[in-house]
Amino acid sequence: MRLIMFDMDGTLIDSGFAITNTINYVRENLGFEKLEKNYILEKVNDPNINSAEFFYGTKEFTPLQTKLFEEYYNQHCLNDLVVYDGIAKLIDDISKDFTLAVATNANSTYAYKMLNHVGLAKYFPTILGYDSVKNPKPHPEMVYKILDKHNIQKQNAQLNGDSHKDIMAATRAGVDSVLVNWGFSNHEKDAIETVLELEKRIFAKFKQEKYV
Repeated sequence: MRLIMFDMDGTLIDSGFAITNTINYVRENLGFEKLEKNYILEKVNDPNINSAEFFYGTKEFTPLQTKLFEEYYNQHCLNDLVVYDGIAKLIDDISKDFTLAVATNANSTYAYKMLNHVGLAKYFPTILGYDSVKNPKPHPEMVYKILDKHNIQKQNAQLNGDSHKDIMAATRAGVDSVLVNWGFSNHEKDAIETVLELEKRIFAKFKQEKYV
């Protein structure tokens, strides 16, 4: 068996408005000013910052912050949700040859809700979010858990995402990875620019005849 794992936000779907508006909703309720969309999305993907401290001024997420975030996100996570061009076709094509999974730092329930809304959930027997592990990405726990669930060896898996958090999680788990550049970050090197390039990388890794 062969496994292709995908990050969700910024890789499969553009959920930037929902993420930005939710973080700003929490910030306003805590007495902070709003932040600009692109700035928020860049920092969300930065593995070198503590998100709780950066956005809300605390070492860890507090129960109030979590409550505010989840109540707003639950109501608005489907707003302005867009599947990136070419992703739906790619997922449909490779689902015939690979087991597919989602490894996201979003909540598992909301992730399923969002992917179902855009017609992609049916392709993923596993949609694993931060609430299903003790340590989210860039820790490799999420990757290990998906590998174990499907009884797949690490050399037979690949993780694709738009953040260095994805690449770090994959690397620490000994899994091949691909960094994509159509999401929330603007990578200057080592990232592919198109879904067609991603398809080529997938088939090249597993030596499928389509591109080798």
